[in-house]
Amino acid sequence: MNNKELVSDIANHTGMTVKEVTGLVSATVSAITTELADENSVSILGFGTFEVRKKLERVLINPTTKQRMLVPPKMVVSFKPNTSFRLKVKN
Repeated sequence: MNNKELVSDIANHTGMTVKEVTGLVSATVSAITTELADENSVSILGFGTFEVRKKLERVLINPTTKQRMLVPPKMVVSFKPNTSFRLKVKN
């Protein structure tokens, strides 16, 4: 499902116009992005939690050249699904 399909599906379920839903989805994504940029976690009831984690510095080895490379630490976004959401997807 892409953004256009998501917007039209929400519009069909809620009776809102596509333009209203587009603004709503955009505002939601913007709010989540802003919170994650500030390194705060975002919990959505019945869906899951987005959080920012720090990946530590590590050494990788190129398999073809056998050259060792140092990968610097970085921040990554992780998602942990809610238990009820996980069960719905599993079944």
